[in-house]
Amino acid sequence: MKIGIGLPNPVPGVDGRLLVEWARRAEEAGFSSLATIDRIAYPSYESISVLAAAAGATERIALMTNILLGPTRNPVLLAKEAAGVYHLSGGRFTLGLGVGGRSDDFEVTKTTFEDRGKRFDRMLDIMRRAWRGEAIEGCNSAVNPGPPLEEGVPLLIGGTNERVIDRTVRFGVGWTAGGAAAHQVVPFVGKVREAWTKASRPGRPYTVALSYFSLGSGTDEASKRYLKDYYRFLGDMAEQIADGPPRTSEALRDTVRGFEERGLDELVFDPTVADLEQIDLLAKAVL
Repeated sequence: MKIGIGLPNPVPGVDGRLLVEWARRAEEAGFSSLATIDRIAYPSYESISVLAAAAGATERIALMTNILLGPTRNPVLLAKEAAGVYHLSGGRFTLGLGVGGRSDDFEVTKTTFEDRGKRFDRMLDIMRRAWRGEAIEGCNSAVNPGPPLEEGVPLLIGGTNERVIDRTVRFGVGWTAGGAAAHQVVPFVGKVREAWTKASRPGRPYTVALSYFSLGSGTDEASKRYLKDYYRFLGDMAEQIADGPPRTSEALRDTVRGFEERGLDELVFDPTVADLEQIDLLAKAVL
């Protein structure tokens, strides 16, 4: 199983130059990928722009949105942006997408919340056409900045309902579990793999999971404060989320074993403290 690391793009107050240096050090440490998580109505760095900067600062490490809130975006513009990062990075970029679950992200972007699933299905088709260089309504020329991408930018689909399975099989290279525990992920992974086989897709879907983490003396309080703030919309559950991440080397290794034993392809450890030392501590613990 591959081990990736998140960028601290949502941690409030993080300096933009730290994100660039984080990307460099993560590659030097040997992590498989750099990933972002996405919110709009939050003081976070936008995922596509962060990964474009990371693409220029690195040469080998894979880049991934895990995940981006698809229905808050214009599909043609998102297709153009994603293709740009894909070409800038030499094909190292995977676009993880989901529908999102917070209405404020849709309110601030003037997009509708209630029909986000239906709009997401339509936008996946539009984006695929844009990547192939096909004409899009109202546009007589291609929008993809590089050569046509017949297979499109690789897509990971997030979510846990039957429509997610269909989207993964039709449009994706795989499925991302988000922040669920290893034992919670297994049943849905099985459903995705079964549907993949029934649809005669070659191989098997790529599966990714996420775990928050922090390491080092004196980081627990900052880690919990960030997670409580990020998930405060969930009320009392925010406390549980804040208390949940592994915060010792032994707990991190247990987390790795849990997902590896269940056959996941990649686990991304997402930082809750924006300190460059977290990269070295995590590498020492799990690589």
